[in-house]
Amino acid sequence: MKKVNLILVLSLLFSSAIFAQKTFTLTSKDLGGEASKIQEFNGFGCSGENQSPELSWKNAPEGTKSFAITMYDPDAPTGSGFWHWIVFDIPANVTELVTNAGTKNNLIPKGAIQSITDYGIKGFGGPCPPVGHGFHQYIITVYALKTDKLGTDANTNPAVVGFNLWNQTLAKASIVAYYKR
Repeated sequence: MKKVNLILVLSLLFSSAIFAQKTFTLTSKDLGGEASKIQEFNGFGCSGENQSPELSWKNAPEGTKSFAITMYDPDAPTGSGFWHWIVFDIPANVTELVTNAGTKNNLIPKGAIQSITDYGIKGFGGPCPPVGHGFHQYIITVYALKTDKLGTDANTNPAVVGFNLWNQTLAKASIVAYYKR
């Protein structure tokens, strides 16, 4: 009986190792389940530090030629959500953006482009939900792209960047942080 149990356990471990897949994954050392005053926007009625979080990703699919990152609030009272951050043309050999890379251009990888957000700025614009509006979700997504250049520039609006991302995405991974004021 012990021999049968040992064989069963070993076969389960072996098959799990063979069939386990490495999935495209996004993580952050700076964000847990909630954003903080460190990420909160400074302006638009908010008084945070407006620092973009550290982000790192792994297991991009074969054929990835570049990456893009977006931060989107679907709960914004606009009828169409709110784009807080858009970065694209991140080289394929980059797997991390350091803390505050979205507001300090010298910290963004060479060749990467930060385009205009719904704040009307280029770069990171942190959470700033209306007071009393409850928790908003901030979806941060990394896209593995099948092109090295997205074909847009720093003045391209979020909808056009999103359309181009949709056409070029091999895989994507997201994390969600919540914030309220």
